[in-house]
Amino acid sequence: MLKNVGRRPESESEREDADTCKRVKLDPNVSGSVLDFKSPASLFESLISPIGSKEFFSEYWEQKPLLIQKNNPSVAAYYQSLFKFDDLKEICRNDVFYGRDVNFCRCISGKKKVLNKDGKVNYTQLKKDFEQKKATIQFHQPQRFKDELWKIQEKLECFFGSLVGSNVYITPEGSQGLPPHYDDVEVFILQLEGEKHWRLYKPTKPLAREYSTEPEDRIGNPTHEFILKPGDLLYFPRGTIHQADTPTGGSHSTHITISTYQNNTWGDYLLDVIPWLVYDTMKEDIELSRGLPRQYLMQMSSSADSARKLSEFLRGLADQLENGRETRSSEMRKDFILNRLPPYMGNTDCLTQAGNLPKLNDQIKLRFKDHTMILVELDQEGTDESRDMMVYVYHSLKNSRENHMMGAEDNEEEESFRAHGLRFSWSHLEALKQLWTGDTVPVNDLKLDSDKAKENLALCLWTENLIEVS
Repeated sequence: MLKNVGRRPESESEREDADTCKRVKLDPNVSGSVLDFKSPASLFESLISPIGSKEFFSEYWEQKPLLIQKNNPSVAAYYQSLFKFDDLKEICRNDVFYGRDVNFCRCISGKKKVLNKDGKVNYTQLKKDFEQKKATIQFHQPQRFKDELWKIQEKLECFFGSLVGSNVYITPEGSQGLPPHYDDVEVFILQLEGEKHWRLYKPTKPLAREYSTEPEDRIGNPTHEFILKPGDLLYFPRGTIHQADTPTGGSHSTHITISTYQNNTWGDYLLDVIPWLVYDTMKEDIELSRGLPRQYLMQMSSSADSARKLSEFLRGLADQLENGRETRSSEMRKDFILNRLPPYMGNTDCLTQAGNLPKLNDQIKLRFKDHTMILVELDQEGTDESRDMMVYVYHSLKNSRENHMMGAEDNEEEESFRAHGLRFSWSHLEALKQLWTGDTVPVNDLKLDSDKAKENLALCLWTENLIEVS
């Protein structure tokens, strides 16, 4: 069991447990709003309060679990409002389908059994099956339908700089939906309704990139075991083996998993930047343009000389990075900006221009900075023989909330998943950096050669709703 903060461990096992996962309780008389939406950082701080973000990232992030029991009726009521069983009645009036949007499953004899029907989900039938079959309803990406979750996850994507997905799990009393499993994401659990019995395990074997759904050969006894109640928050790192069930004698349980940092590792980053680094270096280093040894690709293994040559090239690339060579990550950045949530604006439209048409004597300021990025890439519209470096400004203002974290099913949907943005010549890079690194910039001061170019840049950004004019 997790130990209360301040209690002295009485045994070696208790000391190890206290070091591994901290349990925090908040005074129920604490006042103030539940979550602070002023900024991405304030939102995250209020979510993990009373733990500060500095302590969280130094002590827990990617290291060990953290349980926060706020014991506050206001927090519990707010969490309950995020998603309730009754919300499914309204949501199922949309085109909601088994498999894509809803999984209906139960853990039987340590195995996951999927009990999905075919086609569109009918709420009346879903509720009947839930009560009779005692199976868990797993609802994918509820932020597509619940505004408050959109608001939370959009801010968290700004805070982490990574996609943030979610799933809701509704489990009948005395039942369990999934067997022990682990995930390749950082996970935050918010308990919304009822109570949930959780068990966490320490792997008995190292966890690699490929994650299994049923790691029976990797678990021993639980390292932590506890009950989550409405208003509680649990964090655990990727690779943490876990399972949860709803105790008997009570009501159904509802919790939401908010997860991030999938495919957002150093390994993923290297796969993205190394091709660019090699491409740029080949323009300057003649050795990289020399041919491979004769019949090299026909050999089953590399010779010692070839391995040594390859090592020299890799060390040369490392030396360039040490000496300040700029790296260019393109695919990871585009994937993020392409698939993330659009800004949450409440009743305001983020696609409405701010201010009048920009003129040379106007002041301009970047809007939605957290939702835009500058990328330097080869001209996507040029031919293979002649492709110059161009500057692209991508943004997520026109992204589809309805498709968030759902992927694309066919070629037509792929078309709607193209990044939105603008394309400029290399000469515009410094002027764009002015806007991204500064506050308010006079159009006349933009670092471009002519007044016409300055006004055209401002007009392009204003038309795309990326600047406000004063």
